[in-house]
Amino acid sequence: YEGLTNFNGYRYDLDAMQQAIYKIIHTERYQYLIYSWNYGIELEDLFGKPVPFVYAELPRRIEEALLADDRIFGVDNFQLSHDRKGNVLCKFDVHTVYGTVSAQREVKTRV
Repeated sequence: YEGLTNFNGYRYDLDAMQQAIYKIIHTERYQYLIYSWNYGIELEDLFGKPVPFVYAELPRRIEEALLADDRIFGVDNFQLSHDRKGNVLCKFDVHTVYGTVSAQREVKTRV
C-alpha cells in the first residue's frame, strides 16, 4: 500500500512514520536480538540520574536514535519539563520526508 493517500496527501505515510518514531524511542538499544545495534534508544542508564543531567542528555539521545532512520532528516523544538516525582517529559518535532511529526518521550529518573 505504499504511496496510498487520503484527502491530506501523504497522510498514510505520515501515520506510518509516526508509528516508526514511537517504536524507535520506546525500544531500548542493544536489548533485543531481533533489532540491529543501530535501532532504538539508550535510556536505561538515565534512570536514577539527577534531573539536570537527564535534561542535558535526553534531547541528544533522541536525536541520535531517530536520525539513524534515513526518512528522518531533523529533530528540533525540544521542550523539557519534570514533575515532583522526577519524571522528565520531552516533547519535540521530527522532520521526515513525509512531513513533520510531533512526538514525546517520558523518562523516570527515580526508581
